[in-house]
Amino acid sequence: MKLQCAILDDYQQVALDMADWSAISDRVDVKVFSQHIASKDELAQTLESFDIIVIMRERTPFRASLLARLPKLKLLVTTGMRNASIDLAAAAASGVVVSGTNGVPAHTAELTWALMLGLARNIVQEHQAVRGGGWQSTLGTDLYGKTLGVLGLGKLGGRVAQIGQAFGMKVQAWSQNLTQERADELGVRRTSSKQELLASSDFVSIHLVLSDRTRGLIGAEALKLMRPTAYLINTSRAAIVDRDALAEALQNGWIAGAGLDVYPLEPLPEDDLFRSLPNVLTTPHLGYVTKDNYAVFYRDAVEDIQAFLAGAPVRTLG
Repeated sequence: MKLQCAILDDYQQVALDMADWSAISDRVDVKVFSQHIASKDELAQTLESFDIIVIMRERTPFRASLLARLPKLKLLVTTGMRNASIDLAAAAASGVVVSGTNGVPAHTAELTWALMLGLARNIVQEHQAVRGGGWQSTLGTDLYGKTLGVLGLGKLGGRVAQIGQAFGMKVQAWSQNLTQERADELGVRRTSSKQELLASSDFVSIHLVLSDRTRGLIGAEALKLMRPTAYLINTSRAAIVDRDALAEALQNGWIAGAGLDVYPLEPLPEDDLFRSLPNVLTTPHLGYVTKDNYAVFYRDAVEDIQAFLAGAPVRTLG
């Protein structure tokens, strides 16, 4: 009897086209779910008969409570090599192997700049104005000569910093782990504190890993330090920014605007405030959603399944 494999949250319905799934078809039947299943009970009932589940990033969390209701599950494949929405300890206790995948390095950094440029030059408003018969209704903000503050100078933050330098921006960075050596390597000014970075930047871009130390790192006090002409960009994790504080900051003019690709609840509810605030540029968690990246994700997912079937799992997490 063949093993049963579910692919979850294939919003664009492209998973089967992105890799050669025929490589496992003799031993595995694959079923794709393109609609997000929000109900925990419905999710558990839908997945209870599957031996293998492939998930797309953090779209569907796999906590202990869900894993306990999936007795047949043997392999959980997540795209990417880090997924905070999986309870790895619970998976291990249940005998579930968790494998990850590689990805391409530039996707989220590029979207960061799409949001930053979109905000600075009012791209959406001007596009809509032209479509409606109008012409030139706003004044843009220059990037050249402005100060870019990068929170987190790892691979993504470093790439964003380098692009900022190419635009002629003054780039500075801070994180709890940032060393002077790393800042010097990229030619970036290392601020003495988070507070200094926020108070002296025209654009602030977040590129931190979500952890107990970074959860809620940007709250009301932090947002009040920012300039009223400054913009906040978050393509990292929603929980790093206090949602209520950000809403207040945007509504009361503490900051000029925000570019957001991540949210506490995804998909974003239809009546969510951030869908309608005029000084927010929103994208539906598109940071990693590119053809090249998906091709790597699903190619490696097939490889993970093949390795598991051979009794030698690869790219295991936990």
